[in-house]
Amino acid sequence: MAEAHSKNHDYHLVDPSPWPFLASIGAFLMAIGGIAFMKLGKGEEFVLFGLNLTGWGIFAIGLVIVLYVMFGWWRDTIREAHQGHHTRVVSLHLRYGMLLFIASEVMFFVAWFWAYFDAALYAGEAINYVRADVTGGHWPPAGIATFDPWHLPLLNTLILLCSGTTVTWAHHALLHDDREGLKWGLVLSVMLGVVFTICQVYEYSHAAFGFAGNIYGATFFMATGFHGFHVVVGTIFLAVCLFRALGGDFTKEKHFGFEAAAWYWHFVDVVWLFLFVAIYIWGAGTPAH
Repeated sequence: MAEAHSKNHDYHLVDPSPWPFLASIGAFLMAIGGIAFMKLGKGEEFVLFGLNLTGWGIFAIGLVIVLYVMFGWWRDTIREAHQGHHTRVVSLHLRYGMLLFIASEVMFFVAWFWAYFDAALYAGEAINYVRADVTGGHWPPAGIATFDPWHLPLLNTLILLCSGTTVTWAHHALLHDDREGLKWGLVLSVMLGVVFTICQVYEYSHAAFGFAGNIYGATFFMATGFHGFHVVVGTIFLAVCLFRALGGDFTKEKHFGFEAAAWYWHFVDVVWLFLFVAIYIWGAGTPAH
């Protein structure tokens, strides 16, 4: 009887899980709550089925649910790995999933690059569409003082490139059973990610243009802002890997969690290089002083 129920394949059939259902509820509440929160910012009301949902409460509830699902689902995935369920086939499929996720993120940023280049290459049409009282066909639009790419943006580029090297160092240390190298590589990577975010916040606070009222500001802040959000997510990802490494997790044979974080971080690095070249250098106008 035991032989009839024995596992004779390399796949892992997961136990019934509440996480997909809870994730869908959290995402739905975040979507509805996001609309309600934006309505609040505009001084309007958001009424749905006779209920006034205006405010940030619904979004906050959805966010808490999503964060709880992330914690619980990944905890279960780690537990399954420790129980030996992550065979070569399962590990391969986890890598396929991460690669597909990164591919979807690439297309996400393609949309922002598309918007930026569309406005930059057809500046007259874009500017006239946003402001009927302004004419012109040059980019950046008249009156926009851009950042000097060879000061803080260049420093941020060097910081992010250095973080990519420290992540690679940590990865190679793990492959050679160098636990100290793994830990210090991750420590430096997290620190550099935090420094990059601080520099980005400082840059935004000294911008000579705003998000609203001009197409340059809208495309600039959407592209670089979403990249900054990805840096924050990647920094948290690496910090979790650091705490897991300090707790004894990861071996040179089994370390998909760290590998996924490293792939994500290198993706963030590459996107920033494109942003730096396209927006800060190619799109540079008169620098603000």
